[in-house]
Amino acid sequence: MNLASLRLKKNEDRRLRLGHVWIYSNEIDTKATPLKDFEPGQVVSVQAHDKTPLGIAYINPKSLISARLISRDINIPFDLELMTQRILAAHQWRKQFFIKPYYRLVFGESDGLPGLVIDRFGDHFVAQLNTAGMEVKKDLIVAALRSIFPDMQSLLFRNDSASRLHEGLETYVEAGFNTPPERVMLEENNTMFYAPLWQGQKTGWFYDHRFNRSQLKNYVAGKRVLDVFSYLGGWGIQAATSGASEVVCVDSSSLAIDWINENATLNHVAEKVRVICDDAFDALKKLLQAQEKFDVIILDPPAFVKKQKDRKEGLLAYQRINEAALKILKPSGILISCSCSMHVAYDDLIQVLRRASYNTNCESQIVERGHQAQDHPVHLMIPETDYLKMIIVRKNS
Repeated sequence: MNLASLRLKKNEDRRLRLGHVWIYSNEIDTKATPLKDFEPGQVVSVQAHDKTPLGIAYINPKSLISARLISRDINIPFDLELMTQRILAAHQWRKQFFIKPYYRLVFGESDGLPGLVIDRFGDHFVAQLNTAGMEVKKDLIVAALRSIFPDMQSLLFRNDSASRLHEGLETYVEAGFNTPPERVMLEENNTMFYAPLWQGQKTGWFYDHRFNRSQLKNYVAGKRVLDVFSYLGGWGIQAATSGASEVVCVDSSSLAIDWINENATLNHVAEKVRVICDDAFDALKKLLQAQEKFDVIILDPPAFVKKQKDRKEGLLAYQRINEAALKILKPSGILISCSCSMHVAYDDLIQVLRRASYNTNCESQIVERGHQAQDHPVHLMIPETDYLKMIIVRKNS
């Protein structure tokens, strides 16, 4: 295999040898291997400073993460066979845990395919190609999926994530195979949902909280529940099907509100579910002013800390939203507080909850913690893949 070489600076190979797969632009010996000599998505052979081979990667000179390792064996090409083997291995892992075909099929670096995300909705698939290296392998992805899933009905490319802009890539949404439907049906924890593929957030659904949402049944029976940042009602509708007496769902998107109502009707709980279309902070303020109280409150916000430089402001936003929730939570009530920010650790979220409890004169206790499900495995050497946190707090007073 005749590949161009990418050489690292002295001592910049340590992280790769420990198991990470990212190569930053400042780690590359640009005198020996100038970045301008490479095309976005090009497959290269990676060398240490002394020319020791480290594996093969794809490169993008336009990105801060300039290269991502695909294989540590320089004799294994990044071809259809490798793509098929990696997706098949990911599929076989998921089959152990999910009887029904609704899960994240490929989770990027954790499944040996950095930059690629694929969600499965029965025989319909949605993929995100977040890097130039995966963008140029689009045809291989389609071919591999068709080989592994001969009954595949459609594939949609939701290539509209903000991360593509950092790669110098255009954003678009297009059919990859056949014509994907506007919406699909999925099942999670014995509850059915419609999810919009073309217009929904990211791939249309968030599978990562499935096990955390399964714990709702332990807290919501006969209770009044508030689901903030509800999106399609993943938490709120499951609270209703788990026996909640009333559920109020809050989301700022009118499109999401329509889907919540549809999903409530689908599960025959429409009489229990009320929707509020408003900014989450504003909605909580109005509920406080109206002296409304809830037994269970769920906070599953978008990432308030998207970059390390956003930590201070983002952690303050987490604190503010948790304080607002605690003010309308009944004594002995349950707060389910989540974060999907990879730059926010469990200890950070615990500190947020401590400050929120102190500022609202609450005595609280942690009763449970949750994490992303097995279809979002954490790569042991890539902490960036460990992003989802859930903490369940009981307000004692």
